[in-house]
Amino acid sequence: MDHQPFFAALQRIYPKERLLTKGVQLLAYESDALTSFQTKPSAVVIPESQDEVIETVRLCHQFGVPYVARGSGTSLSGGSLPIENGIVIALNRLNRIKKLDPEQRIAVVEPGVVNLQISQAADRYNLYYAPDPSSQSVCTIGGNVAFNSGGAHCLKYGMTSNHILGLKVVLADGEVVEFGSESLEGVGVGPDLIGLFVGSEGLFGVALEITVRLLPKPELYRTVLAAYNDLETAGNAVAMVVASGLLPGAMEIMDRLSIKAAESAVDAGYPENAAALLIVELEGESEQVETEFEEIMDVIKESGSYEIRVAKDAEQRLRIWKGRKGAFSSVGRLSPDYVVQDGVVPRSHLGKALAEIDRLSQEYGLDVANVFHAGDGNLHPLILFNGREEGALEHAEELAGKILKMCVELGGSITGEHGVGMEKRNYMPAMFSEVDLETMKTIRRQVDPKEISNPGKMFPGGEAPALKMTGMHPLEAKGIISRE
Repeated sequence: MDHQPFFAALQRIYPKERLLTKGVQLLAYESDALTSFQTKPSAVVIPESQDEVIETVRLCHQFGVPYVARGSGTSLSGGSLPIENGIVIALNRLNRIKKLDPEQRIAVVEPGVVNLQISQAADRYNLYYAPDPSSQSVCTIGGNVAFNSGGAHCLKYGMTSNHILGLKVVLADGEVVEFGSESLEGVGVGPDLIGLFVGSEGLFGVALEITVRLLPKPELYRTVLAAYNDLETAGNAVAMVVASGLLPGAMEIMDRLSIKAAESAVDAGYPENAAALLIVELEGESEQVETEFEEIMDVIKESGSYEIRVAKDAEQRLRIWKGRKGAFSSVGRLSPDYVVQDGVVPRSHLGKALAEIDRLSQEYGLDVANVFHAGDGNLHPLILFNGREEGALEHAEELAGKILKMCVELGGSITGEHGVGMEKRNYMPAMFSEVDLETMKTIRRQVDPKEISNPGKMFPGGEAPALKMTGMHPLEAKGIISRE
């Protein structure tokens, strides 16, 4: 197709410094945090207003040009990978907090606002925004909405979808619509269109304005760090905490490799020689937290931990979390390359899943660093490999596929919060029937009949995950993944 009329129209919207078309300019947008994929877009546009985004989407619909909306590019599933012969709509300059109402406990923000900045702005009112992905200091709220991000404290407070009250959206055909409101009173009335849009990975359009609910900051935190001699025992400790009836704000586990990485990067001061660490944090009203703290200590003492530490002040608490939240990036110190997975298993099978990951790690001869949201069974195994070795990526991907297959067999999911994106799309038939997938596609086509909004993501078909090959993918041959 001749794109000259399309680009001529873009030039009427954007000055040349905000319409990038040269190779060097496009380099930073060729991939997201899943660097196994790289695709050069035809152009990148940098809007500074909602009207510019709306005009751009309408042009794309008119000319049939595919696009992907992108924030900070922290997606770990290739969800914000550009489309060949398409454009990237970079939303970082739509970064205004348009309203913050401490009485209603809401904030109205644009999609380019960084997650942590919402809590920083609300701090003066003793409020905060609860979802806290590990990348919260850089990831944008628009991306959080697209992938329904969670974080360490999603066990108690839920995912992004639990904190979105309203959305202003430009759909893929250029129509501007609003879902929800600034009030909780309308929640549960009529179809849950916010629930449909949140987590749709950009397949419906672009969020222009997001109304989030804010929570009062907890009066008291109690943060406990427990060390274990093996990973399975730490996993079983999580089941013991849940069985006790307690609901911590967060429960996280790190294994030996991730502990080593965190120590080398941030000097978190974790116990030496621990095979696994369990972080449990209680938060809320002081009286309740103190009562629950006594109970949680009894459970952890009975769980087989050989060392227990309690943060004495805010500085020690932040040091514990700094190590945990820096674990993903820190693993880069241990290996030139790694594959991050995002499977989910029922909490009752957590110990079994960890033992199986350890077995698979030995079978494949690959180190696996485990960092995960233990409270909701969201595993983040990081498979270490050297991409310069021939066949190393394929070998690591095969192990990753086995882990995802195990998650489904145990009654879990192929993703908890990273999304399907490009990476996991060919694993979708492991969870969903052909009828299920066709139903999803039908809904998508109702909103985006030309399928131009972030095409190629989520649904099976086309090139296999993280590999640019022809013919049958080796994982397909082994029955680990399948295609339409």
